[in-house]
Amino acid sequence: MEAPSAVDNEAQKIRAARSAVREVRDGMTVGLGTGSTAGFVIQQIGERVRTGLRIIGIPTSVTTAALAKVAGITTRDFDDLEVIDLAIDGIDAIDPQLRAIKGRGGAMLREKIVATAAVRMIVVGDASKSVANLAATLLPVEVLPFSLAFVAKTLGSLGVHAVLRLRSDGTPWFTDQRNIIVDCDISGCADVAALNAALVAIPGVLGHGLFLSEIDALYLGLPDGTVVYRERPQREQ
Repeated sequence: MEAPSAVDNEAQKIRAARSAVREVRDGMTVGLGTGSTAGFVIQQIGERVRTGLRIIGIPTSVTTAALAKVAGITTRDFDDLEVIDLAIDGIDAIDPQLRAIKGRGGAMLREKIVATAAVRMIVVGDASKSVANLAATLLPVEVLPFSLAFVAKTLGSLGVHAVLRLRSDGTPWFTDQRNIIVDCDISGCADVAALNAALVAIPGVLGHGLFLSEIDALYLGLPDGTVVYRERPQREQ
């Protein structure tokens, strides 16, 4: 059997995004994620805006803000808001418990803030993102540059191998906050909840891509053209 092509995966994401965007209602404040899948969400919301939908988008990155502008979505900075109605984002991987890894687009810190502040958080993906074990996926961690060597050493003591994310020219990949990202092999970690607690306790770690309790629902596009909907019975505290 041939592996799904990038075009197939893209079509699955578009169908899932179209389904997820149906949750957007007139007058909402909507958190807009970062990355290729979130880009499809923004396109779908933009189509509805052009037919009369009125919302305020809360971008999670400079890149997302630019995409929203092109799509005709009115945006607002989050710094003077306490809560938003709905957040929609993509995922890098998601398990049967709706625990996910995010951050390939480098905005996981802002994405987690927006997801936590949202009354409801939904995610979108293609079938390849559904996994049995999150530990098989690289975990992005946002690090204060001043603390890189210390953080890398501490991660190593946890059995986590961290590699500095670089751009194509060999320079460090900086977040919108001007921090750096290390992509972590967590395949030796049997308990992602324990890893989450350990990461939070490391000085210099400013954010990471484990989303263990923030996600309320998933729209997953499948190769057969359908979209599977799954919901967490109750958001964990």
